[in-house]
Amino acid sequence: MISYTDLFSGQRAKLVPAQAIAAMQEDGAGFAGFATWLDMSPAHADLFAVPDPSSVIQLPWKKDVAWVASDCRLDGELLAQSPRNVLKRLVKEAAAEDKRVKTGVEAEFFLVTPDGNRISDELDTAGKPCYDQQALMRRYDIIAEICDYMLELGWGAYQNDHEDANGQFEMNWEFDDALQTADKHSFFKFMVKSIAEKHGLRATFMPKPFKGLTGNGCHCHISVWDNSGRTNVFADREAEFGLSAEGREFLGGIMKHASALAAITNPTVNSYKRINAPRTISGATWSPNSVTWTGNNRTHMVRVPGPGRFELRLPDGAVNPYLLQAVIIAAGLDGVRTHADPGPHHDIDMYTEGHLVKNAPRLPLNLLDALRAYDEDEGLKQAIGADFSAAYLKLKHQEWNAYASHFTQWEQDTTLDI
Repeated sequence: MISYTDLFSGQRAKLVPAQAIAAMQEDGAGFAGFATWLDMSPAHADLFAVPDPSSVIQLPWKKDVAWVASDCRLDGELLAQSPRNVLKRLVKEAAAEDKRVKTGVEAEFFLVTPDGNRISDELDTAGKPCYDQQALMRRYDIIAEICDYMLELGWGAYQNDHEDANGQFEMNWEFDDALQTADKHSFFKFMVKSIAEKHGLRATFMPKPFKGLTGNGCHCHISVWDNSGRTNVFADREAEFGLSAEGREFLGGIMKHASALAAITNPTVNSYKRINAPRTISGATWSPNSVTWTGNNRTHMVRVPGPGRFELRLPDGAVNPYLLQAVIIAAGLDGVRTHADPGPHHDIDMYTEGHLVKNAPRLPLNLLDALRAYDEDEGLKQAIGADFSAAYLKLKHQEWNAYASHFTQWEQDTTLDI
């Protein structure tokens, strides 16, 4: 299964018999790029997805199939707008500065009915369902099967839990280099959906599938090491929060570009129903609404839970696995190069006392605001790639326009008799 991920996180693939893989390894599998979410036309030449053998994974639930991530080429050249190519270029840039970015993701998902209209467990009704033991065990077959597969693959799976929304789960595996984390993240989504379907259910990573319930986040834990992988350059136990001067500058880049970052980390119309949501049934959204950072406090956009790393809590379940890592590296490297100051930290509860924080930018209220912020951030656009940025903004503006022209029941209910 030669697979690539397009600009909208669509996972595209061709099944290739093992006898033909040698030729595909040389030339790639051919696709019509316009037929997927890439900025291409029907007149473009074939897009070739060249498999990266370092990423190959034998499907634990169907062992006669191997999944392999690929690098997209057009006319013999790497396609600049392809998300995996964007990430690989930024990983190489970081390595040239003796930086090896390591990350871990917390990909939350719901298990829902096949039609997607409701959660799959009708008994999962608690007002505070987080870590619910009974609800977790009622979905033991699915969760255990996925966890066993991650262990079999050597990912270092270490915990699974019922999350803060009814019907919601999170599964964790060990952090890794940014490209490897992105490949695993991409495969994880494919695996979770496949195993849910095998059990007659549906898995969704949609940021806010149900009104009143906590949305699907994809928190990312970030650290930077030297190229040897032995020294964490973010770690300084003598510094505040155990975060070194270079770590603060990397964080400064994240803070500096946060509003523009949202266009990548929160890439759908639905995303902004999560990060700007009213209080949920459980009592908190667990998602940020302002550009602030803190120590070990989950009400801010960034928290520093321990020495040598920080957690970006902005991304949601719709985020493209490759673009998430790419935009973190792009913003962070810019922060180090410009010695960016992350500004003061705030240790208050942002959900109850956020109004006390002055001069902290609000996160974008909708996808259009985020796209405008990204388009205005010339530094970030150039860092992540001009060709990619142009393609992404073009297609995402088309998506926004399609949404804006769509008529909703809300309009009917509130405007019919005006």
